[in-house]
Amino acid sequence: MPKRIAPLSDTQVSKAKPKEKDYKLSDGGGLFLLVTTTGGKLWRFQYRFDGKQKLLALGSYHQISLAEARNRREDARKLLANGVDPSDVKKAQKQSGGDRAADSFEVIAREWYSVYKGQWTPGHAKNIIGRLEREVFPYLGATPIEEIKAPDVLKVLKRIESRGILETAHRIKTIISQVMRYAIAHGRRADRDCTGDLKGALPPASAKHFGALTDPKDVAPLLRAMDSFSGSFVVKCALQLAPILFCRPGELRGMEWAEIDIETAEWNIPVERMKLKAQTKLDRKGQYHLVPLSSQAVQILRDLHPLTSHSKYVFPSHRSPLRPMSENAITAALRRLGYTGGEMTGHGFRATARTILDEVLGFRPDIIEHQLAHAVKDPNGRAYNRTAFIDDRRRMMQHWSDYLDGLKAGAKVIPITKAA
Repeated sequence: MPKRIAPLSDTQVSKAKPKEKDYKLSDGGGLFLLVTTTGGKLWRFQYRFDGKQKLLALGSYHQISLAEARNRREDARKLLANGVDPSDVKKAQKQSGGDRAADSFEVIAREWYSVYKGQWTPGHAKNIIGRLEREVFPYLGATPIEEIKAPDVLKVLKRIESRGILETAHRIKTIISQVMRYAIAHGRRADRDCTGDLKGALPPASAKHFGALTDPKDVAPLLRAMDSFSGSFVVKCALQLAPILFCRPGELRGMEWAEIDIETAEWNIPVERMKLKAQTKLDRKGQYHLVPLSSQAVQILRDLHPLTSHSKYVFPSHRSPLRPMSENAITAALRRLGYTGGEMTGHGFRATARTILDEVLGFRPDIIEHQLAHAVKDPNGRAYNRTAFIDDRRRMMQHWSDYLDGLKAGAKVIPITKAA
């Protein structure tokens, strides 16, 4: 007698992990779960019709439960009992539009997300689905993926760009492209990735490139090297604060003691001396950009105060306390540590923080953009609000400093997932 196959359980299905090769978990009666190397879990029904071995796709486990897969198997077996090929029925349903909803952008995007989320950090996975739910599904979610064209995607991206978060628009374009390519690869009616037609349709996220390390495994040795810097103590403190505060280099070297409130752990930068567009600077005249100071930043400033408090500048020039330190001081210190301009710059710490806070630590892009002092409109349409998300930004800045301490101490590095 042939060996009886024990039916699958929900626990077996949910805990099935990818291996080096695709493999099957049989439920009996021709139904099995195909577990792919990328983490996909796909229901398949194997049967014979007219003497030929055939295979029917019943859907993904993330959409179709074990019980529903069994119901679909029984429906297929009833068709076979009546001399009807289940594959022909499925083709006919597709041709008549019966699977229109099943091939909508939202359904396929959620399937793509379910397949890949296990490869991402929890924070990054949360960011991905959050962006889709906020920025894409309300506009494209119900549309069959084969009907989505480049102008439809561009409308979504332009809405985001109009809010002043251009980098987010570029990231969402990438996400849409990945969903499109997933649909093509899995035969979900899409035949091409229309986002390729949008090259040049959005302004570049950054007009100028600054060397920056954005992979945590590369940032860790840099932080340790800065702590062992043997040059001027003033420059060393500036080096240590640069990644913690990720402000513009000119704002850091021009930092004044009068702008620092140690008790409230705040640094208020006058807008007049920030490197902003002329109109933006005019709109914000007389205002301040608030930078919450982590406990690590406060300690560095306390250590430095006895040495430079005779000057109005936190980082005075070594030649005269009446001037801030040279604009080349941090760059020269990085060169002394062995980092070229193509690898790391003082301005590059902003890209370092922007990337890791988003991709690894999972902070919301709008909170990060506010801390970077980029032009992000608030819900009331105002172009700037110095205290916007202040509680969230305080938590973020402390978490960021703690994360950098962990990197220096050799904590396990969570890499940025390239697949995302």
